Amino acid sequence: MFRNLRPLFPYLKKYWKGFVAGALSVFCNNGIWILFPLVIQHAIDDLNRGVTHQKLFIYAAMLVAIAAGKGIFQFLTRWIVIGISRDIEFDMRNDIFRNLESLEYDFYQRTRTGDIMARATNDLNAVRMLLGPAIMYTANTLVFTTGALIFMIHISPKLTMWAFLPLPIASIVVQYFGRRIHERFERIQAMFSDISARAQENFSGARVVRAYAQEEAEIRLFETENTEYINRSLKLVRLMGMLWPTLETMLGFAIVLVLWLGGREVILGHITVGGFVAFNTYMVQLTWPVIALGWVINIFQRGTASMVRIHTILTAKPKIYDDPAVVTVAPSTPIRGDIEFRNLSFAYSPETRATHKPDGDGREDTDASVAPLVLKNVNLHIPAGTSLAIVGPTGSGKSTLVSLIPRIYDADPGMVLIDGRPIREYPLALLRSNIGFVSQETFLFSESIRENIAFGTENATDEDVRRAAEVARIAGDIESFPDGYNTAVGERGLTLSGGQKQRTAIARAVIRNPRILVLDDALASVDTQTEDHILNHLREVMQDRTTIFISHRVSTVRNADRIAVLHHGEIVEYGTHEELIALNGYYTGLHNKQLLEEELETV
Repeated sequence: MFRNLRPLFPYLKKYWKGFVAGALSVFCNNGIWILFPLVIQHAIDDLNRGVTHQKLFIYAAMLVAIAAGKGIFQFLTRWIVIGISRDIEFDMRNDIFRNLESLEYDFYQRTRTGDIMARATNDLNAVRMLLGPAIMYTANTLVFTTGALIFMIHISPKLTMWAFLPLPIASIVVQYFGRRIHERFERIQAMFSDISARAQENFSGARVVRAYAQEEAEIRLFETENTEYINRSLKLVRLMGMLWPTLETMLGFAIVLVLWLGGREVILGHITVGGFVAFNTYMVQLTWPVIALGWVINIFQRGTASMVRIHTILTAKPKIYDDPAVVTVAPSTPIRGDIEFRNLSFAYSPETRATHKPDGDGREDTDASVAPLVLKNVNLHIPAGTSLAIVGPTGSGKSTLVSLIPRIYDADPGMVLIDGRPIREYPLALLRSNIGFVSQETFLFSESIRENIAFGTENATDEDVRRAAEVARIAGDIESFPDGYNTAVGERGLTLSGGQKQRTAIARAVIRNPRILVLDDALASVDTQTEDHILNHLREVMQDRTTIFISHRVSTVRNADRIAVLHHGEIVEYGTHEELIALNGYYTGLHNKQLLEEELETV
């Protein structure tokens, strides 16, 4: 069980001085409180012998001083220990976010957003409770119980033995309940992740839910999952409801034994009345630590289960990273933008990445254990400063091909080169800072239009933002908004149309002044006239820069220096617009089809 908490050791080590101060406060707090029954013992024994008013006042003052001292050190204990748990929570949250930011795109395809959010919030809070209240109450219980036990043995060893008789049974009960609390809390957290994921998907896809009138259906599904979460939580509550009364019953049984046997000891004169009262006071003072023990067990089991879930994120290693043994290009080295795909074959699954093994008849070896190839033996050279258009049917591998350039996905070493060097020799920061990438799935942050355009560009001026917006043909739309460039776009750009979002994303890429610009079907949501304007501006801005277009429109690609036709992951046609028309192949068919559509629109 404790090995699951090992990932916390570096955080605990960082704040060891604070824990030392907290430990001193715990010792002082409980050391002072242990004296309380002793003062009562001496006061009662002196009362039996006759005591002066002055001495009685001294005893009263001592009790007040003990209570005040306990209050001060109890405050310090909580302030230090709970404060450290908040600091560690802060550090862990930053580490979780930092590691999530370093993980590759594939991680987010495998992991639900709601699950990540649940671990970064609910699970992290459970770990904080373990590091704060659980440690504090455990330390208080151990220190006070140890000190009280010493004084109780001094008063009556025999009575102490009877008082602690239920402890072995309590230990067995604690272990029994602890295991089941851990198991049930793991199931609760898994269910909480499911609920968070469903809620996140419904909030993000609110338009789709409403468009298909699925509000009631989604409400029923959420209610079903929520009911299951409640049922699992109630099972844990029932278990905890049995643990605390069981511990309290054992403590009550011990108190009954002490009253019965201790009363006889007083009658027989083996202990004084003051000693008997002090012993019972210790028993009463031990009531909360024993009750807190059950609560601490609950927190400990919850925190341990949550730490296991958080640890999977903290230890997730990015599959795409800078390898110190490979990176040889200095960050100051300029990139010209010459791109080459050399004998490129690619499959999505890293564990089962396929290697191209042609058989005698030229067909691939299709082993069931090998992931299917998305790209097959692609050889393509894009000289620096030129433009390439890529066309092909849906699923032919166009987006995958261009995603290999900024290493959103990683091809095998030596298959993708920039300026004659394998891209793995470039630091990721240098590589990506020289690439303006506009994906077909446009994403805007819930900020202003200006912040979305300037995203990733430090010290961008208002003039830079306006110029980029003009290139993307979005400046007129922005200036027509009441708040202009300060207009909030809403979550995922909800307040903008599809075309406006795409043009904002293009402006975001242009403002970076990249050496390589990749437009992955980025003009699909704009009309033909707007497309022409954007392309004309891009030709002016991207002179001497490498540009790659992916599009289904011939009007978008016809003026590119070269056009590649991708089909089933292979380049089947390559050349200029005129050369491809002359081939009378796929590209010719696409061109004729669009000409026919344009003619029909004019009828």
